[in-house]
Amino acid sequence: MRILCLLVSLLGTNFVTAAQTETLKPAYDFSLSREAKIKLAESAAPPEISGQATIYILDRTGYAKVREGSNGFTCFVDRQDPANLEPTCFDAEGSSTTLPSRIFAEEQRAQGKSEDEIKAAIEAGYKSGKFKAPAKPGIVYMMSDEGFLRIPGTNKMVPLPAHLMFYAPYAQDKDIGSPPPAANMPHLIRAGQPDAVIIVIPREKSAHQ
Repeated sequence: MRILCLLVSLLGTNFVTAAQTETLKPAYDFSLSREAKIKLAESAAPPEISGQATIYILDRTGYAKVREGSNGFTCFVDRQDPANLEPTCFDAEGSSTTLPSRIFAEEQRAQGKSEDEIKAAIEAGYKSGKFKAPAKPGIVYMMSDEGFLRIPGTNKMVPLPAHLMFYAPYAQDKDIGSPPPAANMPHLIRAGQPDAVIIVIPREKSAHQ
């Protein structure tokens, strides 16, 4: 949940709102064609990376692998919240550690499990060793301009800014200096958890650069 609050604060007033309905329509469109789903997953990283990556697409039954890559990266559309749309590309380390928990989450959603049940099952999976935290530094590309997040407790959606993430298993804010909530500062999300990451939003080049 913290990533949602953080990104909303960084975006300021530049957000898109969804219709104020009792049930928020998920940002992910399951009716997209196979080609469109692949393109959306690939949008997470530069084509030099995503073009050689393993690709998973999301259907109502969960993720399906549609292409075996050659560079160790895996691109897919993540959903930390069922309403979110988060094109993501893990490197080889994240593909072998964090990705299985994401695949599991969508399998459980397809079976009708609640978000609390899924969260508890993933936490138990990390404790049992079913899921593993990254064992070395690595990168996650989230550079797509097609991502959206739901603001916690509302039916409002905000565009997800292009950013990079770096694995920091079990890290706390103090480990990166407890930086202030500014767009040019790195921030920690999922602090204290095995899939904690440091998020960095690249600064746009000025006219003088």
